[in-house]
Amino acid sequence: MKYVIIGAGVAGVEAAKTIRQKDNTGEILMISKDTDVHSRCMLHKFIAGERDEQGLDFTEKDFFENYRIDWKKGVQVTAVCPDEKEIALDNGEKISYDKLLLAGGADSFIPPVGELRKASNVYGLRNLSDAQAIVKEADLAENVLIIGSGLVGLDAAYGLLERGKKITIVEMVDRILPVQLDKYAANAYQALFEKAGVRFVLGRKASEAVCEADGKIHKVTLDNGEEIPCDLLIVAAGVRSSIACLEGSGIECDRGVTVDNCLKTSKADIYAAGDITGLSGIWPNAANQGKIAGANMCGGTEEYNDTYAIKNTINFFGLVTLCVGRILEEEGDQIQIKEDKSQYKRVIVKDGKVQGILLQGDISHAGTWQYLIKNKIDISSIQKNIFDINYADFYQVAENGEYQWMS
Repeated sequence: MKYVIIGAGVAGVEAAKTIRQKDNTGEILMISKDTDVHSRCMLHKFIAGERDEQGLDFTEKDFFENYRIDWKKGVQVTAVCPDEKEIALDNGEKISYDKLLLAGGADSFIPPVGELRKASNVYGLRNLSDAQAIVKEADLAENVLIIGSGLVGLDAAYGLLERGKKITIVEMVDRILPVQLDKYAANAYQALFEKAGVRFVLGRKASEAVCEADGKIHKVTLDNGEEIPCDLLIVAAGVRSSIACLEGSGIECDRGVTVDNCLKTSKADIYAAGDITGLSGIWPNAANQGKIAGANMCGGTEEYNDTYAIKNTINFFGLVTLCVGRILEEEGDQIQIKEDKSQYKRVIVKDGKVQGILLQGDISHAGTWQYLIKNKIDISSIQKNIFDINYADFYQVAENGEYQWMS
């Protein structure tokens, strides 16, 4: 059996490990445009100079040798041909497969504003190659403009602060981290970044950017006419699944590759996992998808059902925040808040069930909240302060002395 995996991110790596554990003799080939295995969650540490390429590698020592995985790196997949059961590479090579995993991730989206897509000093921050290019450009830059204040934008700013750059962040919404946090929690981080020297321009969009004679953009005009000088631009305005190579393949796609509960695509013997599916943009979910896809490529029937929303832990300047479930308020929600000098907690309840929790400062008991949200537990019968709820409220001692779930 020949297993081919497109992508060397966490989904592809976990799939390869699972395949080898279940099939000791099959051939495993990993193909990637990346030349180094790396954690994109740690790219800001590379920008800051805290880690080198090897320090971003999340695999164990001698991973490819120990799991007997062949790795064809630095090449791009240009076409997937399900009928022929082969893929084409940009070096002209064609690779056959018995089972194929699409785990190529996602790419930064550069919006069609002015000449952003044309300029040589405009970058996304998605892969190690992006971070390497940013570091090289930063050596020549003084003023940095970041478009977008989500996690990627703030990661870039956090890393570049270590290099002594003057940073401006433009965000079209009226607060930073608009997908992850409410205004109160976002303001706490904004204050910390501003104290470190970052300037924020909120509620504004970039409207014009023109390349000068050197092929670079040196100022961006906002929709209110303000001009912001810049030598380096980082666009953190979202991502798009890497599905260009699937054009003409017949593999069903929407915003990402469409998969069923077993992570199968619409074509036989082809699976997908990680960001390319659009199911989840966080590391643990991508890893889990890779494991499940790898098991099913070996004949398993495992299902991926972990589709409830969960956000990454956020940690800037020592302030930790954890968001689980839905953060944005909807009609009919009940909002409860607890705050003091050391913590801020905000819970959303609807129809007796916890929809989302935001914990800032003190993230203890996060597992309880995650369990309640994931399993849609009805808490309406519990007569106590919602922030005092714990696992003990859902179990009772049975006649045999063991704990059992209270139905």
